[in-house]
Formats: sequence, C-alpha cells, structure tokens
Amino acid sequence: MHAADAFAAKQVAEQIGLRLVADDRQAHDLGHPLPRIAPMIDLRSDTATRPTAGMRAAIATAAVGDEQKREDPTVNELETRAAVLLGQEEAVFLPTATMANQIALRLHTEPGDELLGEENCHVFISELGGPAVHSGVVTRGLPGVAGRFTPEQVRAAYRVPATHSPRTRVVWVENTHNASGGRIWPLEEIDALRETCDELGLRFHLDGARLLNAAVGSGEEPATIGRRFDTVTLCLSKGLGCPLGALLAGPGATMGRARRFKHLFGGAFRQAGIVAAAGVYAFEHNVSRLADDHERAKRLALGLADAGLAVDPARVETNFVQVDVSPLSNSEACALLAEHGVGLSPTIHPGVLRAVTHLDLGDDDIERALELIPLALGTRVGA
Repeated sequence: MHAADAFAAKQVAEQIGLRLVADDRQAHDLGHPLPRIAPMIDLRSDTATRPTAGMRAAIATAAVGDEQKREDPTVNELETRAAVLLGQEEAVFLPTATMANQIALRLHTEPGDELLGEENCHVFISELGGPAVHSGVVTRGLPGVAGRFTPEQVRAAYRVPATHSPRTRVVWVENTHNASGGRIWPLEEIDALRETCDELGLRFHLDGARLLNAAVGSGEEPATIGRRFDTVTLCLSKGLGCPLGALLAGPGATMGRARRFKHLFGGAFRQAGIVAAAGVYAFEHNVSRLADDHERAKRLALGLADAGLAVDPARVETNFVQVDVSPLSNSEACALLAEHGVGLSPTIHPGVLRAVTHLDLGDDDIERALELIPLALGTRVGA
C-alpha cells in the first residue's frame, strides 16, 4: 500500500472507531444509554466473521477499475497473489466458493460424465445439486474415514469406458473436510490419489474452501498442496474474515475458459476492487493467525470433554469441534444452547453439532463457552 493510501486507511479506521464512540456518547447525552446486552458467543460457523477496522479501511481506500476488462488493479493483485499462494499459474476472482466449484466442474466435464468424491463432501450435500443442474454430471459418493477415501476405492468405482455407461471423469477432494469436522488430508494420501488419477486419465480438483486451515494445521505451504491438483478453490469469507469472495486457480488456458463461465454463471463484476481489497488484506494479516483458531478449538474440545460431554479432542485438527448431543435432536440442542447465549450449528449427522472457532472470538469467549455449553446441555445428553 502506498504511503498516501496507508494514511487514508488509518484515517478511515480512526473514523470508524470514533463514530462508534460518538454514537454511544450521544445516546447517553439524550438520556437513553445503549443497552449492554451480552452478545451471543457465535460458534455456528467461521462465516460469521465480520470485517475488522483494518479490513474496512482497506476496502474504503481500494483502487478500482472495470474488472470485466481486467482493468481493476486490486482484483488483478488479488488474483496474482492467489495464483502464487495456491501453486497454480492463474486465478480468477469469483463471488462465492460454490460458484468456483461449479465452474471447475464445468471446465472438467461434459454432460453425462461422472464425479467421484467422499459421500458427504460439500459439493454433494450443500450445493443444491449443482453438478446436475450446471454441468449435467452424475455423482458417486465414496464412503470415507475422516472425510478421506483411497486410491483403491477410486479404481473400484472407475467405469471402464462403454457405450451405455457414464464416463468417470473427475476425482474431488475437500480439504479441510467440513462434514467430518475440519479434518486434514495428509499429503501422502493426496499424492497417491494424484497418481491414480493420472493412471486412469481423471481430472483432480481440490475444494480448498478452507485450504489455508489445512496448510496451517499440517505445516505445509498452501502451494505445496495446491500444485498437486488440476484446479483449486479457495474461499475468502470463512476463516480469512472477508465479507464475500472466492478464487478458482489453475493453468492459464483453463482459467481463460473459467472467465467465460464466470460471465455465464452471472459472476462478473465491475469495480470489484472494493471487495477484492478485503482478500488482499486477509492474505497479509489473517493467514498465520488461523493457528489461534485451531488452538482455541482444541482448548474448547478438551474442556468440553473434561465437563463430561461426548467430544473427542483427538479429532480436532483445525477449527471445528463436533459435539454428540444425542439423544437430543440437533434442533433441540441448538435451541437449548441459544437460550444460554451460545450458538452452535447442526451437522449432516443426526445428534451431532459443530462449534467453529474464528477471528471474532477470543480466549474469554472460549472460557465462557466452556461454562455455558455444559450448563445448557446438562444431563440431557450422553457422554
């Protein structure tokens, strides 16, 4: 950031803080002090994060241009940084990671092709049947352990080309794996799958919505993981704290086609530097701090287990903690927790909730959650 921009950003940040203080003082002067209600401890998702003052300042001072003409300097900077970060030749800025995933699938397939992935991966359970709608693709879910499957499963599922069969075309890896509790794919298992894909002539996509959590949690560089795939998705609006945005990365020629699909899918921007600036800021400030989220998740898991709840701390590899609340239903347990000022969210598994740590939560929030969650669930759940 240039010196003038830095000075302007500092001014914006100060104004944001002063405005909040002024609003509070004005309310008191009028004899109507703002109510001090304890906020909910929001562990529902790392998508709950709100832009920090520094990120808001970067947004306010962003240089912009026509993104559709590749003239927005902030979007261009974000895409260049993302390509390097993900170990790919080029990256495309998109509104959402779901759109990025769907464009990737469209790039790799033709109608009637088949997609292989773990049976509870995000593209199968949380993208509204997008593979069928957008690409005419059939899906086959493979049973997984901790969100992972094996080369042997891929070989067994692979369809030998035949006149009446779908063409097996893409293998899909989600890292970290949401439904299994933020679990990480070991690099050696990714390498084994890559070898199998090459052997069978299959495309290999990484749904890396939380790839940076996987990188921080495993100690690997994001590019070391990303370069093993044909295409990579990265989400900006989860642990990185951006209000929106995602990136799809891959070879230059492939990303040229992706830009066409970006328009076709309705994802083209104009002066998008305003939101791309949040991503640039996040790359500079919010990556290494993901380790704090992981440490807090581990502390939360250990504390809940010590309190007698059904939590396995050994399964906590990043910022997810899964809590078995059976015999309560997910909705019953969430309602009890909400009454006590804590937000958890249901998973695809009956009787299992998740708590997700993120940059809006500090150590005090974790300590308070460790008091409130056992209080809310009490003896209603099994250990």
